[in-house]
Parts: sequence; structure tokens; C-alpha cells
Amino acid sequence: MPTVAPFDLDGHILAVEFLGDVPFFANASGSFHRLDGGERVSEAHQGMIACIRDPYSESLISGGEDGKVLRISADAGVTELASAPRKWISQVAAGPQGAVAFSYGKSSFVRLSDGTTKEFPEERTVEGLAFAPKGLRIAAARYNGVSMHWVGTAAKPVDLEWKGAHTGVTFSPDGNFLVTTMQENALHGWKLDAKPGAEARHMRMTGYPAKVKSLSWSAKGKWLASSGAPAAIVWPFQGKDGPMGKAPLELGTRANIMATSVKFHPAEDILAIGFIDGMILAVRLADNKEALLRRPGKGAITSMSWNKDGKLLAFASEAGDCGVVDIAA
Repeated sequence: MPTVAPFDLDGHILAVEFLGDVPFFANASGSFHRLDGGERVSEAHQGMIACIRDPYSESLISGGEDGKVLRISADAGVTELASAPRKWISQVAAGPQGAVAFSYGKSSFVRLSDGTTKEFPEERTVEGLAFAPKGLRIAAARYNGVSMHWVGTAAKPVDLEWKGAHTGVTFSPDGNFLVTTMQENALHGWKLDAKPGAEARHMRMTGYPAKVKSLSWSAKGKWLASSGAPAAIVWPFQGKDGPMGKAPLELGTRANIMATSVKFHPAEDILAIGFIDGMILAVRLADNKEALLRRPGKGAITSMSWNKDGKLLAFASEAGDCGVVDIAA
């Protein structure tokens, strides 16, 4: 039976990520709380808006209302990467070779490891950022689509157009697909491995009763899980055309209680699903077997993170009732 170590914090917790086996909880007030033989607190921002884990290093990248982009190391050291006074840094992304992307207003910026920064202006406000898994390429979600820029060249961006407001963006792990969350209750996708000059193929993923705010790719990239329904909606990406013409799986269905956060296990096809009432389920895709990891709490689950070996699952909530589930207990 999994055991839960509760960890109560004041305020809205934006995200939780493991660095090593230590969970870091990012508080919207601007501080990081880590559980490292007791609670330790690091002050970082005057108000935090975004926090992600750098997939290429043991560190976090955060953006704040103070215009700062910071890197937080495993020992909680804070390094300022960029500063744009009086701007809100609402989007951050981490790429290969120490590259970090951030945005404010109608521009995205990529800061390279040597400190040089390149600006990529858009016609509309940047709402989401992601680095491609191969090559130094950045995707910026905006109104009516996504712009993809090669960071190291002066080549024109590739524009993927689809009407509506695109609020977030992610590449599939193999780089063959790009998927956006939308202001309407839908995802939109493009198949990217088209021949040069050929048009990218569209994928419409609709039917959600609420906005999709959480996405998670499975370890081998065969599945994309999403929130926004009273179950986790999991789209198949194993074929060359992804989910085109295929129905998604619906996992952890609960009457009228919305799934608000999804996170795939780092090695197995097992999905953790967090709900608006604070409950967390784990579901195995092979046979739909469910395990209750946490009973309902005070607030909606905002973020979840597995440690590297997949034995610990940390969770954060909008009400501050957080914790760590020991799966192996």
C-alpha cells in the first residue's frame, strides 16, 4: 500500500519537480520549498509565474513577475540568467547545450550557454514555448498557430497555422509531432516529418468538457495524456499518423470530477492522475488497473513529479496541501 508524507505550505503551489530524490515545490509567492531532511526554503522571485525542470541538467528554470529568469540548482543555489525589468516572464523552456528560452509580450528569447541572447519577434503574444528534442529549435505558441525558429540560423520561421488561441505547446519525444493546448476545449496537432515544402498535416483532438492545462508524454512517446475531462484522456501516438482517426483511452473515470494534472511514470506505461478534489489515482495502461495513491484533499492537484526510479511521486495543490507518495512502501 503506498504511503503519503503530507507537506502543508501556505499559498498556491505552481509546480513540483524532483532534483535527485529531493522534491522542490515552487510557490506562486516566489519561494522554493524543498524536502531535504526537513523543510528548507529559498527565496527566488517577487512573485513566480512559471517553473519547469531542465531535462538536460539537475536544475529548475523559473520566471517571475519581477522580470527575472532564474536557474535553481540541486543544492538550491540561484543563478540569474536574464532580467527584463517591469516585464512578466510567463513562459520558460530549457533546451540542449544549456540553452534557455523565455518570453514576454510579443517576443520569445533564447539565451545560449555563453550568455548571448537571441530575440524572435511574433505578431501576437507568446503563450507557450518548447524546444524540439533534436537540434536547437524553438516553438512559440501564439494566436492562430505556432512559429518554429532555428536558433543558430537566420532562416525564416516555419509557421504552423490553425485559427484560435494556442496557449501551450509540446513536441513528441521523437520530434515527429507538435501538439498545442487551446483556449477552447481542445488540443491541436501537426505531423512534422513531411517532406520539405509539403504542408504539415493537422490533428484535431476535441470533445473536452474543460480547458486542457496538463499534458504528459509516456516514457517511449507512444502516448500523450491530458487533463480537461472527468478522466485522463490519453491519445495514441505509436503509428506514423499519431492519433489521426483513432479514439483516445479514458483512464481513471470519475463521474463529474475533473482531472487537473497528469504525469506518466519515467519507465512504465503507468499514469498518475490528479483531480480537482485532490485525489490521485495511478492507472496501468496495459489493463486499466487502478491504484488509489491519495484520498481527496483541500485543493485541486496543480502538478506532479516522479523521481528518477519512479518510486516516489510528489504532488502540489492550489491550496498548498502537498506531499510525497512512496509507491514502494
